[in-house]
Amino acid sequence: MVIFMRLNFLAIVSAFIISLGGGASAQPWKTVEPSSAGWCVERLKAAQDYADILKPTAVMVVQNGDVIASWGEVTRKVNVASVRRSLLSALYGIAVSEGRIDLGSTLADLGIDDKPPVLTGAEKQATVRDLLTACSGIYHAAAYETDDIRQKRPGRESHPPGTFWFYNNWDFNALGAIYRQQTGGDIFRNFAERIAQPIGMQDFSAEDGRYVAERQSEHPAYPFRLSARDAARFGQLYLDGGRWDGRQVIPASWVRESATAYSATDRGSMGYGYLWWTLNPDVFGPGAAMASGYGGQAIAIVPSKHLVVVQTVDLAQNAKGVRTSHFVKLLQQLATAAP
Repeated sequence: MVIFMRLNFLAIVSAFIISLGGGASAQPWKTVEPSSAGWCVERLKAAQDYADILKPTAVMVVQNGDVIASWGEVTRKVNVASVRRSLLSALYGIAVSEGRIDLGSTLADLGIDDKPPVLTGAEKQATVRDLLTACSGIYHAAAYETDDIRQKRPGRESHPPGTFWFYNNWDFNALGAIYRQQTGGDIFRNFAERIAQPIGMQDFSAEDGRYVAERQSEHPAYPFRLSARDAARFGQLYLDGGRWDGRQVIPASWVRESATAYSATDRGSMGYGYLWWTLNPDVFGPGAAMASGYGGQAIAIVPSKHLVVVQTVDLAQNAKGVRTSHFVKLLQQLATAAP
């Protein structure tokens, strides 16, 4: 009885919080009672108890487009770190479908270079597809890198393009530069107009993005700030094959390709698609994927359960953040609790 009272109270509070804010055209999330949706309430509570230990800023659990549970500050916008890459991937899907970007184009074709030591002829043979799958073989210094990546970065020309996966900020930043060059648009304004507005994001605006340049590279990073409830909409868009309210926002083929593992990684059973991590199909079923960022930022889709799970972490509140492995464990608990 106590468990049901707690979850019912959370559902009422969540429905109120989620309905606040946003533009007039945004439709608030509908919240349903977990037990009536067939969830195991005891397992859901155990997952929440585990999440409470991790101290995220917010978690949202969405199934079939309805909020099953949420806790924390779902309207608080945080820097979602490397989740930015999956957001850019969505814009790439649109640009590719419009013929503005060719995945087979090489950096030489596109005139992409960098500050000295400049790219070699061999490095410039990397294609846009190589960058999307983090297999460019270009190990030039990049903006917005972590110390860990700087230490692990392979030597220049140690791997030919397309042959070796490395979680490489140079690839991701250069993709931002290529997008702007080939479309003539700004990443954040385009995201607001082409994705955020059509799917009814309630908190995001183009001012929630910024470019971060550093002296060692001419290609800036492009961090985004998102709320958990807006991130959940993005996850739902991908879960539904790029379609929202009858409109194809992102090509369905691109969504499928993004969540296909093209590269083995150093993260065990996790693979890498087009700027999306793929999750172990033996655990989560086919097509499960995740956008993941430093400190515990995550948007996960589990098609076999019609499930979207979002976690945000404000590092100003929780300096240690949440490890990716801990979020994956939480996701597994939630998937087990789901019907």
